[in-house]
Amino acid sequence: MVYTFSFLCLIAVIIFAFRLLKTKKPDSFPEGWKQLLVEHVTFYKDLTPKQRRDFENRIMIFLNEVHIEAVAFDLEDLDRVLVAASAVIPVFGFPEWHYTNLSGVILYPDNFNADYEFGHKNEHRNIMGMVGTGRLEKQMILSRKALHHGFSNATDKSNTAIHEFVHLIDKMDGATDGVPEYIMKHSYSIPWLNLIHKEMEAIHKNKSDIRSYGGTNQAEFFAVASEYFFENPKLMQRKHPELYRMLQMSFHTKK
Repeated sequence: MVYTFSFLCLIAVIIFAFRLLKTKKPDSFPEGWKQLLVEHVTFYKDLTPKQRRDFENRIMIFLNEVHIEAVAFDLEDLDRVLVAASAVIPVFGFPEWHYTNLSGVILYPDNFNADYEFGHKNEHRNIMGMVGTGRLEKQMILSRKALHHGFSNATDKSNTAIHEFVHLIDKMDGATDGVPEYIMKHSYSIPWLNLIHKEMEAIHKNKSDIRSYGGTNQAEFFAVASEYFFENPKLMQRKHPELYRMLQMSFHTKK
């Protein structure tokens, strides 16, 4: 009887603690950051007042869970805001989303090479972002230059940071294969694969305005197409209606 009572007390304490954690509000959103979002993030500008508040809360939750580190420069508020916005945009349709496969984002001042070198004297500095593996598992590396450039033109169909976060979404099911099972219903898988290969063939034949890097493989196609979808949805809806509808269903967005 004593053990039963003790066990029930323990369960009650656990439930109470869980409720506290679940209802804990994120830190208040800095007032100056709202203006940064308005000036730099078109996705945020297009939201309703309530959606903007939700977006701000999601940013704070992300920043409480993921550490952002700058290498060879001083991290600024705009850097934090743009990284967090890049994370929130593709999963905004999923209110309870958390990047369980990410613990840190490392910002380099410029593009880097396969040896993570970014100095002007280093060769082959053509990498703008990557999701880490091995000793860099749960880490993302981004070029600060590419991060800012991704938000400098709201209609160019390209955003490196969103691209890398889409890879993380794809990776949530254990395989970065262009079929994001965490957000895509199983019944969509075969039509999605057929659509991917049709669109990739068009890229290879130079008959598509989707960035050529999307023709590399299925995973890169998904990431590149997602950049397009979030950067210029109206153009995608007009030029690629089938692809647009599939991504709209997958990302739970009415854009």
